[in-house]
Amino acid sequence: MKKIEAIIKPFKLDEVKEAIQEVGVQGLSVIEVKGFGRQKGHTELYRGAEYVVDFLPKVKLEVVLDDDQVDAAIAAIIDAAKTDKIGDGKIFVSTVEQAIRIRTGESGSDAL
Repeated sequence: MKKIEAIIKPFKLDEVKEAIQEVGVQGLSVIEVKGFGRQKGHTELYRGAEYVVDFLPKVKLEVVLDDDQVDAAIAAIIDAAKTDKIGDGKIFVSTVEQAIRIRTGESGSDAL
């Protein structure tokens, strides 16, 4: 099993959600986050004063799935989230040792 964490622009959330559902992903967690990468934030003007916004709003998606679904899910996320502009986000993939469904006690792939 693998865990995919994707940090994307907030306005791309619905497109990404639909894209990964189309490839068979059933569960998804969404977290509103703030951060910056290479773009290092931006400057804004408020009441005549210029100030730096270091942390930009982003959305973090977390999905745990079987190994055979990983490549399709990654491709779906990239296709749906890409704008070809700086700040499109990142995808991280890590191994999940164990998953347990609390209600039934199922474990492993059955718990997904």
